[in-house]
Amino acid sequence: MPNQAILQVRNLSVSFTTNDGMVDAVKSINFDLNAGETLAIVGESGSGKSVSSNALMCLLPDNAIISSQSSIVFDGESILEKTDRQMQSIRGERIGMIFQEPMTSLNPYLRVGIQVAEAIMCHRRISKAQAKIRVLELFKLVHLPNPEQAYTKYPHEFSGGQLQRIMIAMALINKPNILIADEPTTALDVTVQAEVLNLIKEIQTEMGMAILFVTHDLGIVKHFADRVLVMCKGEIVEEGKTKQLFHAPQHEYTQMLINSIPKGQKDPIKANAPDLLRAEDIRVKFLIKTHFIQSKNQYFEAVKGISFTIKQGETLGIVGESGSGKSTLGRAIIGLLPSTGKIAYKGIDLSSLTDKERFELKKDVQMVFQDPYGSLSPRMTVGEIITEGLTVHQPHLSKQERLQKARIALEEVRLDPHSINRYPHEFSGGQRQRIAIARALILDPSFILLDEPTSALDRSVQLTVIDLLKDIQAKSNIGFLFISHDLSVVKALSDRVLVMQNGGSNGTRHSRRDIP
Repeated sequence: MPNQAILQVRNLSVSFTTNDGMVDAVKSINFDLNAGETLAIVGESGSGKSVSSNALMCLLPDNAIISSQSSIVFDGESILEKTDRQMQSIRGERIGMIFQEPMTSLNPYLRVGIQVAEAIMCHRRISKAQAKIRVLELFKLVHLPNPEQAYTKYPHEFSGGQLQRIMIAMALINKPNILIADEPTTALDVTVQAEVLNLIKEIQTEMGMAILFVTHDLGIVKHFADRVLVMCKGEIVEEGKTKQLFHAPQHEYTQMLINSIPKGQKDPIKANAPDLLRAEDIRVKFLIKTHFIQSKNQYFEAVKGISFTIKQGETLGIVGESGSGKSTLGRAIIGLLPSTGKIAYKGIDLSSLTDKERFELKKDVQMVFQDPYGSLSPRMTVGEIITEGLTVHQPHLSKQERLQKARIALEEVRLDPHSINRYPHEFSGGQRQRIAIARALILDPSFILLDEPTSALDRSVQLTVIDLLKDIQAKSNIGFLFISHDLSVVKALSDRVLVMQNGGSNGTRHSRRDIP
């Protein structure tokens, strides 16, 4: 591995101005990134990982302040002294970046193929046809289904994992000198994770590209990185070669991270527990092409006749690769997508409910979405977001009573209750996910759809959230439909598991004991 540093970071300190005053996010960190090296930055959400990587690209928000003592030197050039116009020639071409939240990184009004093609056309003098050829090559490399068809689709037509693969293709299209990967495998199932990481490694070997890998998944780091930096509360507490650090971690914080693996199983449900939700032959189709002359339209069947039952206090886990129909099924169950089949909740056929009855049902059925940033209003404070449901369904509560419930909910998901007046953009991805979980729990529902609720959380916080969900379920007898690609989390939280592939299942319902 070459020892020449292509990136040098010295005394990097970043603070943010907030409603509560100044917040120090990164505190005088130092590190080098060598050509052809993979350097991982690990730590819990809020430790300063993403802030540090965004500072390297000068992509911090307007309320960020970088210390005058800070220095970032890329290939002999001072990044912090460059104008935004000068940085445009560096971003995307010499330094590529895979962002943590693909849905918010893509323009919802443009087809994804056009957006990826723009990434190369902005820096290279090539035609649209040549750019399209390159885009389709990368779509194949990242295993995006039907590349030609995918080129013409919009972001909302893809699953979270598929969107992440599109972002990876965009970051790699110019074969940059440095690739900054901010949680690039968060939304990917384990099989696709391995494929994507192998792809990045192949391109790294071919081009001598350096990789700055920001993640909370230590299992990936152990097999992917050459060196590791461990961050805690904005500071680097330990660094070293990967094998040495995992074999003999010195700092107690590093030891805690390595040992934070979801374990154990939830208590079994009562033998006579009544049915909470029953779904029979659920099917979801999307119109993909309208034929104006003939009466035949073309449809894509995303969910193909799925049936299951969830009892009170039970958790049914749904696993499968990205694009298998997991999230589509979940949204159809709670009425966010049109579907055919029969859905009964507490013995009542949902198709027979009046509009008023459906409205009353909403406080009893909640959802935690896969993309926490997209589901949180950027114009509302955390307190307003969490208490919005209380305002609608429990209008008799005073503002102070609602805020007190919000503070308790924040404490339950291990967030500072004093952050109640801050906005979503002031939190890390993992912290935003915890806010979304708090919003769902505050109404004391009987059923919660959890769509990848721990995908953006570091391992230590995953343990807290899993224990929290178990405790709440045991106390309130809530039923969970738990969608995830993380088998260790599914095993720790689920009673039974439904495996999906290509919109269907093989008809079997696995016990959690069958999960490897």
